[in-house]
Amino acid sequence: MEGNRAHVVIVGGGISGLAAAWHLNQTGGDRVRVTVLEGSPRIGGKLHATEVAGVMVDAGAESMLARRPEGKDLAKAVGLGDDLVSPGTISSSIYSRGALRAMPKGQVMGVPSDLTELAKSGLISPGGLLRVPLDQVLPATLVRTDVSVAAYIRARLGAEVLERLVEPLLGGVYAGRSDMLSLEATMPRVAIAARTERSLLNATREIVQEAPKDAGPVFTSLRGGLGSLPEAVAKASGAEIRTGVTVRELERAEHGWRLVTGSVPRPEVIEADAVIVAVPAAPAARLLRAEAPKAAAELARVEYASMAIVTLAYQPYAFPERPTGSGYLVPPVEDRPVKAATFSSIKWPHLGDDLIVVRCSIGRVGEEHLLQRDDSELVSLAMAEMTDVMGVRGLPVDSRVTRWGGALPQYNVGHLDRVARVRAAVAVQAGLAVCGAAYDGLGIPACVSTARTAAARILGELTHD
Repeated sequence: MEGNRAHVVIVGGGISGLAAAWHLNQTGGDRVRVTVLEGSPRIGGKLHATEVAGVMVDAGAESMLARRPEGKDLAKAVGLGDDLVSPGTISSSIYSRGALRAMPKGQVMGVPSDLTELAKSGLISPGGLLRVPLDQVLPATLVRTDVSVAAYIRARLGAEVLERLVEPLLGGVYAGRSDMLSLEATMPRVAIAARTERSLLNATREIVQEAPKDAGPVFTSLRGGLGSLPEAVAKASGAEIRTGVTVRELERAEHGWRLVTGSVPRPEVIEADAVIVAVPAAPAARLLRAEAPKAAAELARVEYASMAIVTLAYQPYAFPERPTGSGYLVPPVEDRPVKAATFSSIKWPHLGDDLIVVRCSIGRVGEEHLLQRDDSELVSLAMAEMTDVMGVRGLPVDSRVTRWGGALPQYNVGHLDRVARVRAAVAVQAGLAVCGAAYDGLGIPACVSTARTAAARILGELTHD
């Protein structure tokens, strides 16, 4: 405690840690002094934008949910409200059975509600289409505990809907596998139906019908890319931001906490009244091992997927026809290295129309071998994808490869119970909280929400003391 100001240290300078710093500043005011420690040379984590052919393009997350307020509200609060932009189009396709096919209307995370739309899409075979309506006559699939997405969807709608609709959508978010991912954690609305409804088709129709019709765009971004958000949040937080500082140890002190940073021969000790751990599950587990071993053990079991994003910038004439949709997803069953492609300059018109900028995502869980190739090979894979699927001719005018090792936490079966156990184990430690993508959602709004909760917990304890 410095005078009347409590010192709160946040470990991790991604958007979760920075949002926690901002919330501490907004609510705590002069009562707290905040320090953010980030091990890498820059803040922002997976929010980062750099130029490709002179155009500022996100290298990580390129959109956030607009219908969930936390992300937009934070952007507005830190002075970026006028920079919020809506997509020019969100119409997307799935590459299935040798062609790009429009996403059927009325689906919920790939679960169809309209058989006519599903048939029109051509995504699945005639035999697969005939299997889907059996959902309405089959006995109920009783779901009493958490199960994998694959187990439930396959039982209700058959293998093809799972493989060619649900799997690519889940892969686009988690880079994971439906036979491992938790139904409760990744598809909560469908999970509710699994507990209460016999027919998944009928339940999905109800979900679609109940959705607000005038809710506005689903996604939003920033004119300078989402990579511009971390710096604005950091500045508005008033926190001391230190990069290139890795926390090696976290332990109880006589009054609060003791953090050890720096090299083993020359350690630096930082004293704090409270600590928020806002790093991925594995480093969080290492830090919590001594003081919250039960939380550490649970976090150590959270798996992560690695991926790479290859960004290509083409002259418009390289495409036989200018793309009209925002991009497409590729089911794993197609056995292609690229799992998704986003036509960034089509989706986000503010990037301009002088170039067609494409982001190709490579890598799912179990495909780490793809990422062992060097950058030039990954660029070649992405170029081959554009030639094969879009008929592109010629070379891109610029390219960029961004590797995200261990970037996406896998919400596998039992994830929600695991998170509850982590939080219960952390809650008994005064002045300690956790936040980040490993808990309640991968998107920016979910991360900001966990940050707000962590900040509120710490401030509540400091005020009580």
